[in-house]
Amino acid sequence: MNESWVDAYLARIGAGRPVRPDAEALRELHLRHQRTVPFENLSIHLGEDITLEPEALVAKIVERRRGGFCYELGGAFATLLTALGFEVDMLSARVFAGDELSLPQDHLALRVGPWLVDVGFGGHTHYPLRLDERGDQADPGGVFRIAEAPEGDLDVFKNGRPEYRLETRSRKLGDFEAGCWWNRTSPKSHFTRSLVCSMLTDAGRVTLSGRSLIRTENGERDERELGDDADVLGAYRTWFGIELDRVPEVSPPAG
Repeated sequence: MNESWVDAYLARIGAGRPVRPDAEALRELHLRHQRTVPFENLSIHLGEDITLEPEALVAKIVERRRGGFCYELGGAFATLLTALGFEVDMLSARVFAGDELSLPQDHLALRVGPWLVDVGFGGHTHYPLRLDERGDQADPGGVFRIAEAPEGDLDVFKNGRPEYRLETRSRKLGDFEAGCWWNRTSPKSHFTRSLVCSMLTDAGRVTLSGRSLIRTENGERDERELGDDADVLGAYRTWFGIELDRVPEVSPPAG
């Protein structure tokens, strides 16, 4: 990829090129990315391939003006940050479901210097968290805490509840191929059993879950069912800037 994609990516998220790769620039990029690039799993239900290659991930977000789930969003953002001069490591995480942990490589997050950066976990932090801080870290998305876990891992908590267990060894994008494949094909994956498109807004969050449009503004939640396909396609266009030629439908794989 030539350098032009960096400016196109920055334009996509409404950001200027940082003067230097510092904490202030990282916070700005982190927030803008979440307010412009939706967390979505539409490719799974549109029959689109998901390729964990930097060029493909950037093209999906910048040229096709789409979003993605954690592997896509984290992989693309890592590519942008690296091009801007940040030192980036990809980290693997297992997500908590009550007291149980999901499969390995179930989630992709980033370490950028001393910061935990995560633009692909749905309703998570607005800003990066300090990886070396063990006390509470207040964020507009909640109160977060990072705690030591067995075998050198780190547990990430939100409002007192564990979200995921983070490995600290650096990974490559290709290491997440198996996790990505499982999440987009297995009948046990919640991504194959549901539709979601969600994005942070200035005042809260907007989510299209199937045909339910959910808007949260200043703590107030409004949910309404959309009517025909035209309403659904219009909601994707209006709220997320996504142009689709058909409505994605959940079709779980057999088995």
